Amino acid sequence: MSNRERDSSKLTIIPRKHHKISRKSISEAALKVLYRLDKSGHRACLVGGGVRDLLLGKHPKDFDVATDATPEQIRQLFRNSRIIGRRFRLVHIRFGREIIEVATFRGHSNDTGRSELNTDGRIIRDNTFGDIEEDAIRRDFTINALYYDIRDFSILDYTNGLVDIESRTLRMIGDAEIRYQEDPVRMLRAIRFAGKLDFQIDRIASDAIFKCAPLLEGVPAARLFDEIVKLFHCGNASRVFILLRQFQLLKYLVPSLDNWINGDPDAEMLDFIDQSLVNTDARVNSQVHVSPAFIFAVLLWPVVQQRASQLCSNKMKIIAALDQAGGDIFTEQIKTVSIPRRYSQMAKDIWTSQPRFQRTKGKYPRKLIGYPSFRAAYDFMCIQSMVGLIPKEICSWWTDYQLKHKPIEATRPQSSGRPDHRRKRNSHAS
Repeated sequence: MSNRERDSSKLTIIPRKHHKISRKSISEAALKVLYRLDKSGHRACLVGGGVRDLLLGKHPKDFDVATDATPEQIRQLFRNSRIIGRRFRLVHIRFGREIIEVATFRGHSNDTGRSELNTDGRIIRDNTFGDIEEDAIRRDFTINALYYDIRDFSILDYTNGLVDIESRTLRMIGDAEIRYQEDPVRMLRAIRFAGKLDFQIDRIASDAIFKCAPLLEGVPAARLFDEIVKLFHCGNASRVFILLRQFQLLKYLVPSLDNWINGDPDAEMLDFIDQSLVNTDARVNSQVHVSPAFIFAVLLWPVVQQRASQLCSNKMKIIAALDQAGGDIFTEQIKTVSIPRRYSQMAKDIWTSQPRFQRTKGKYPRKLIGYPSFRAAYDFMCIQSMVGLIPKEICSWWTDYQLKHKPIEATRPQSSGRPDHRRKRNSHAS
């Protein structure tokens, strides 16, 4: 770190009596890690989203620790740990189902510069260690650069993050354009934090998104899948969707949907997307399981239905048309975002189930209710009825039917006499 950077970071220390973070709000596993590192002579602090969320009165999803101990030293202290990552070497310490992520303070190397970059300025490896002040300057947003020091329970603020939390402002540390070039996914993180926390992205960081958005085309498709799941499972997907459209980022994630929106979108279908995201937010905030398949089924439904209508005009039956349209759309989609087959198949099952809800006579209802994806398909159908895409009576009929009948196991045709040992697809609805 240069002297100029050091001078620009002024440490503010908030003693325990002047902030509301209590150890009672920190997981026992995180406290064990902090105390053991401290007792071993290492500097150890809670950092990032855990500190931010506690200051906002929220319950953190997880807790991260930053320390001056190297990954190898951390590994020696915790037998229940493993070193992961190549681009960023971290240590995961497992306590039952909970994982505490521990990172060594990062710094700047005079020999290699800021880090190893490719020709586009993107970080490809970053394992230069430093001190806590350098680590703070290396983080992305000021609200994520706050440290809870286990030595005296104070909060350490090197970037005026507390001021930004109070004003509900998302501000980038350093030059926003350079930080987005280093890692374009930071633009999606800005959208996610602004949506999740209901913060405003400051003007400099906002303007840089419009300039740097094309850099998302170079992000691996598998990584973009993880980021989409985080975006739409953050608990405020409705606002995230608005922000993605506002900053013109949707075309880098779901290009077919972006093209549809920029054409002549049906108002009821837009209402369907919005209501689906509202329902998803309710499930996430109630800690109910949400499947990524449902989100993709919702986001791609307008273009799948449009494509299926074209196929039906060529005398193809609706279920076959939906199946083919779904396959075609996913073939296009995975060029941008890599979607695991188990999720794409479940989304197709949701789509092809929709015409079947029209069949309420004979054996069809009993058969449909036994499908592994029935619950997700039923929720999908009822949301359509809420916004006027299909008659409300259909949702009411199926709701009453479920109260009177228990689902039966769906049977699959066998290609041979041997048992079918294929794993059942996830049946959880979103």
